[in-house]
Order: sequence, then structure tokens, then C-alpha cells
Amino acid sequence: MLELDLSGRLLPKHSRSPVTCDALEWLQVMGLNNPINGTSRSFAAVIQALDGELRHAVCIFYLVLRALDTIEDDMTISLDVKVPMLHEFHSYLYQPEWKYTESKEKDRQVLEDFPTISMEFRNLSKVYQDVISDVCHKMGVGMAEFLEKKVDSQYEWDRYCHYVAGLVGIGLSRLFSASELEEPIVGEDTELANSMGLFLQKTNIIRDYLEDQLDGREFWPREVWSRYAKKLSDLAKPENIDMAVQCLNELITNALHHVPDVLTYLSRLKNQTVFNFCAIPQVMAIATLAACYNNKQVFRGVVKIRKGQAVTLMMDATNIQAVKAIMYQYVEEIYQKIPSTDPSSNKTQQVIASIRAMSLPGSPMASRHHYSPIYLSCAMLLAALSWQYLSTISKATEEYVQAGEN
Repeated sequence: MLELDLSGRLLPKHSRSPVTCDALEWLQVMGLNNPINGTSRSFAAVIQALDGELRHAVCIFYLVLRALDTIEDDMTISLDVKVPMLHEFHSYLYQPEWKYTESKEKDRQVLEDFPTISMEFRNLSKVYQDVISDVCHKMGVGMAEFLEKKVDSQYEWDRYCHYVAGLVGIGLSRLFSASELEEPIVGEDTELANSMGLFLQKTNIIRDYLEDQLDGREFWPREVWSRYAKKLSDLAKPENIDMAVQCLNELITNALHHVPDVLTYLSRLKNQTVFNFCAIPQVMAIATLAACYNNKQVFRGVVKIRKGQAVTLMMDATNIQAVKAIMYQYVEEIYQKIPSTDPSSNKTQQVIASIRAMSLPGSPMASRHHYSPIYLSCAMLLAALSWQYLSTISKATEEYVQAGEN
């Protein structure tokens, strides 16, 4: 197996260091020296704390899905070539020499150097290989289904998000259980694991309306936006802003329905590093939705949460009671912004009531200060990180809610 020291150099097997690996360094060590976008950096920020064997499996899982996603994103590959590749991609994991050298995507080297990745995959324990291969197969089939298909109904929105993010949640959960760091139920309850991915993906899709429009992509479900505009692009027109915000609020309400599942899922986790890995993206997502709710800026530019806010969330999300308090805080923020005239106001209030019922009564923020000394130390270390890190955390925050997606 590959092992890295702090500088990212490859260490010989006999001199392995306990230092955790960084997904960005993995990509660089494997020869993927093109500029790596924020997805890798932000993913590394939560993956590097996982326990050794699981960390290695999750790194490989990420790289494999990254390669699959690169094929799906490459518009220069004709459909008659791309569709069979997506369907068969899982089989390439067992073909030592397979690689693809004709991609024009910025991350094409993940395909050109795929023999290195597949070799590391085959070095994993079979229980990890089986999970990664199975998820890769299902995701490839799902990606092929939506290549020429727009998201029309809310059912199809859920289905699309399942293929690109829910399956990631399911795969990660199965890896957690396979590592025996978590109980079998974590990997077996695919409904909760799917909701973890859907909550992140829907948040990303909602927030990135304008960016996707500029790129010619549409992920908002027609069933919803068609009630507010003739074309999805019309929502960005100033004269349609009131209807656009109502559409936005309806989609955010839809996404909030996943929060009870998220809280139930997180409440089952026993391993601290796994908990942090799972919880940080989820609290970033609820903070992002609170910032987007009833916010016209979604249709005018980029909505971001503050850098300091992001660091605080990362420090605080260390136990289930703290996460419940964070969720309580942000759904209350949304509740205070619900317009009485909003068509979805009753549904929004109802889903917030269900989230409240799962959160702490009384002073919701009190539990956020009950940390063990070791995690207080970690929090202090995080707060003392360099200004360079702080300058990049904003972009990392945006990428956290993509669940491994572009």
C-alpha cells in the first residue's frame, strides 16, 4: 500500500508513519499533477482523520468514483462510447492494464493513471473491494440513465440524487461497517445512508442554481419550477424574483425532510473519527440552506457561509447532541424567515416541527460545550491553523456539500 509522510513523499512499506494520508496528496503521488479543484482539498480535510485501514479504503473509493465521474462529465466522449464505459466501469477495477487516454477533462489523469488506482483497489481486503465495485456498478448505470434525460418529477430528482450521492452514502456506510468501527446496522440501513447523500446533493443543487445555468445544466425538478416559470432560466430574470424565491423555498423545504434521517443516522455512530467525517458535511449543509432560504442572492450570485462560521461548525460538530443543537439553531433561523404568503410555508413549518422534536428542548446550544479534553485540544489546534488555510476554507465549505461530486 501507498503511505505518505507529511511532505507527501511515498514511504517504503517498512517505514510507514502513522500520519494520516491526504486525498490531495494521494492524487499528486499517483501522478495526477494537474491543478486539483476544491473537491479534493475539502474531501481531504475530513478523510485524513479516519482510522488507517478505513481511511485507505475511503481514499480508494473516492478515487474510483472520481474516475467514473470524469467519464460522465466529459462531453467530448460520444454517447455510443460513454454509455458502455459507464455500464462496464466496475469491471475495469479488475483489469490491471485498463486506462483511458482520450479524455479532455481537467482531471483526465485519474483515467490515464487508472492502473495505479486499480492496483491499490485490488490490494484492499475483499470486503472493501466488494462494496466499492458494487457501488461503482450501480452508479455507472444510473449516470448512463440520466445522460440524455432531464430531471422532471420530484421522484426523478430523488432518483438522480440517489445515483450521484445517495450511493456514495450507502457505500461509505458499508465501508464503515466492514471496518468493524461501526455496527452492522449502519451499513445495512440503506434508507438512512441514502438520505445522508440526498441532503448534501440537494443542498448543492439548490445553492448552485446560477452556476449550473451558466454552464447549461439543469438539476432543479421541472415538476416544481414549472409552477413558477415557463423556463428554469426565467427564474434568474429580475422581474421574476418573487416567484423564483418561492420556488427556492419549496425546494429547500423538500431537502429539509432528510434532516430527521440524518440525525437518526448520526446517532448510531460510535467511532469518533467516523462521526466527524459524517457530521461536518451535514452541518455545513444545514447552514448553507439557512443562508439560501428566502434569499434572492441565489439567483444573482454565490451564497456562502462565513469563514469563521465554517470553522466554528467544524469545531462544534463532535457529538450527536452538538449536531442536534446546530440543526435546531439553523432550522430556527429558517423558521424566522418564513414569509406568511409563501405557498410552501405550512409544509416548511411542519418539517421544522419534526426536526425540533428530534432536537434538545430548552437551551439548544448548551450541549455544544461538552467536549472531552482531547477534542478541545483538537479544536484549539484547528483554530490556530494558518491564515492560508482560513483563506481556502470558504471554498472547502462549498465543496463539503457535494459528497464527493464536482
